[in-house]
Amino acid sequence: MTSAEVLASLPPLRVEGRVDKLRKVMAERELDGFVVSGLSSLRWLTGFTGSNGAAVVTADAFTLVTDGRYATQAPDQLAEAGCSASIVLDRWLVTGAAAALGSARRVALEADVVTWSVVQRWESEVSDAVALIPTARVLTELRAMKDGAELARISKAAIITDGVLAGVEELLVPGVTEREIGQALDDGIRASGASGPGYETIVGSGPNAALPHARPTDRVMETGDLVVIDVGGLVDGYRSDMTRTFVIGGAAAASDTAIEIHSLVTKAQAAGVATVRPGIEAREVDEACRSIIRNAGHGEHFGHGTGHGVGLDIHELPSVHATDTAILQPGHVLTVEPGVYLPGVGGVRVEDLLVVTEMGCRSLTLSPKLHLSPS
Repeated sequence: MTSAEVLASLPPLRVEGRVDKLRKVMAERELDGFVVSGLSSLRWLTGFTGSNGAAVVTADAFTLVTDGRYATQAPDQLAEAGCSASIVLDRWLVTGAAAALGSARRVALEADVVTWSVVQRWESEVSDAVALIPTARVLTELRAMKDGAELARISKAAIITDGVLAGVEELLVPGVTEREIGQALDDGIRASGASGPGYETIVGSGPNAALPHARPTDRVMETGDLVVIDVGGLVDGYRSDMTRTFVIGGAAAASDTAIEIHSLVTKAQAAGVATVRPGIEAREVDEACRSIIRNAGHGEHFGHGTGHGVGLDIHELPSVHATDTAILQPGHVLTVEPGVYLPGVGGVRVEDLLVVTEMGCRSLTLSPKLHLSPS
């Protein structure tokens, strides 16, 4: 499919009602103004995809401030998304946003987005009567709950990636380089109608498989190597995420160590997936995976969190780690991706992308997993 055909197959992405959700949070926090600066959150709130902009929300006004480059794009995108915001063009973003605040006096800025220099600019633009309130996670928590149109885009990205990975598996033979595999995946994702990879594709073989975020190199893969492939697609701004681990030469070529850790991670990942359901804390998923790996004596070889949310950004809420108390709810999209990494030897990670449903969860990534039985 072409990119246009992929987009045509998806339901319209509409933003009606999202500003009302933000206003509800504002009322709870006694804020009468909120400035949305993060570009992913801006897109979620308005449908605008430009590289420069801010949304100003007050109790009775909703304004998108951007510059003259987007004089045509901004109104077209807002209309298509069903966004009611008025548009102000100002080359000085903070100046235009400050003016759009009107009489607001308690104004939230996104502390996890706005730089110190921008805060100083804000302080020079507003009067002493305006209190600038640092906030964090407000928009990202709202964005964590995906609607049907968002899920359709994430699912399409996952479907495309499943198909591309299946086609590339025949290249997993001795003599092929990590870089060749990575390039084949990226090219295949684009050729299948996605905008591109959802993030920088990871291919790590042999000792490089012990690096959780290994970038593809010119290392030539050898028989018996473990190969970690972490790949996703990007469709209309939304991303997918998946990891599979292979053995060059197949199961018969796997070492005892490869069999041990691959079987262990596969078991831990399945336990994590089985734990995902509404009403539990995210850390329970982490513990379901981590306890199996820890009890097998490999706790020190699993050094990252078990998962994360995925959407407009590749890392979103909810976080899935040992201390996260977020309650999983229907509409959350998250990964479950435990791993074991043995420095100088290799590593294994297995990852699925799940959507939380009313009854449990559903996997959006369907690529088969390699199964190695312990010797």
